[in-house]
Amino acid sequence: MSEKNIVFESGDLNLEGLLDRVEGDRGVVITHPHPQYGGTMHNNVVESLVKAYGKAGYTTLRFNFRGMGRSEGHYDEGVGEQDDVRGAVAYIKALGINSVDLAGYSFGAWVNAQAIGDLNHVSRMIMVSPPVNFMDFSFLQYTPKIRLIIAGSRDDIAPPHMIRKMSPGWNKDSDLHVIQGADHFYWDETGKIESIVGDFLT
Repeated sequence: MSEKNIVFESGDLNLEGLLDRVEGDRGVVITHPHPQYGGTMHNNVVESLVKAYGKAGYTTLRFNFRGMGRSEGHYDEGVGEQDDVRGAVAYIKALGINSVDLAGYSFGAWVNAQAIGDLNHVSRMIMVSPPVNFMDFSFLQYTPKIRLIIAGSRDDIAPPHMIRKMSPGWNKDSDLHVIQGADHFYWDETGKIESIVGDFLT
């Protein structure tokens, strides 16, 4: 990876990100887990998504939500963070990326799911451990953009049995991959995430 530090706008805030720009018009915006529990763009699962997309030839952009790292502002309970996602998508689109994926882990997946309805430039969405046992997903209606969901078999924040029950309402044609033995944090299991996402992108 040859990521470079960048700054982009989210309303009147400046947010920091890491961009790996490669040739072509395919790209992905990747969002991180819960800021109030130490989640940043330097998370192990976020990095596994960056690697998988990078290997597949995508431009990648990960960033810190408002109030984290050098990103301005304060935690906004997932509301302002939706603007952060929109700002990131607008930034990558301005680079000439015409096919944009959105990938999020935990809190990031929850924020992405709330923002996806008005992100016309996003063609697909990947959710890693959407925290259905921790945050309210009742807002999420059918969207064909949700294509891949990953969860750990021992994840009590994103239990596979709850995701199986809810995901047909999101997109009955989405794929759910359960990583056996993994909990919510995927210690020593991120290679499996890379493999699943890599297969999805080929």
